[in-house]
Amino acid sequence: MTSKDSARPAHGARSPRAVDRGAALVDQGELLALVGYNCRRAYLAILPLFLERMAGDGLRPVDFSVLTLLRANPALTQKQLGATLAIAPPNLAVLLDRLQDRGLVVRSRNPADGRSQVLSLTAAGRRLITKARTKAVALEADATSMLTDAERGQLIGLLQKIHLKDRNAAKGTPS
Repeated sequence: MTSKDSARPAHGARSPRAVDRGAALVDQGELLALVGYNCRRAYLAILPLFLERMAGDGLRPVDFSVLTLLRANPALTQKQLGATLAIAPPNLAVLLDRLQDRGLVVRSRNPADGRSQVLSLTAAGRRLITKARTKAVALEADATSMLTDAERGQLIGLLQKIHLKDRNAAKGTPS
């Protein structure tokens, strides 16, 4: 098997080389063989659905991620949150200021370590993320409707294998 063969889609998968972009066909063959390009294009296909359905709640993807993590991890520190989402401390501070100004998040001194801050959802934050989670599940089902449940699960598993590889390696978990 050549390296060119390994870049081909799995048996039965269709890999268009030329995509209609208006009046001309644009050959994307080389790009369509790249994982990063396909991940980005899939994200760009899902993002408009997310923005449309969350517009009434004023949530961006990063806001949704923060609120989801805080719901699942009460008393998460600002440092843990930033590391989990790969957000630089100055950017996270601005994001948390915005969520706190909206009454969705509160910061308090960590009782175990007064130098750090613990983050928690307010009642309004819990209500909003519960409602937003329902919307997110529905929009993901719509965005991936061309996949079977098994394919969707496989896609998520393969993507996690890539982005969780460092964490799995640190734990000794095979990737």
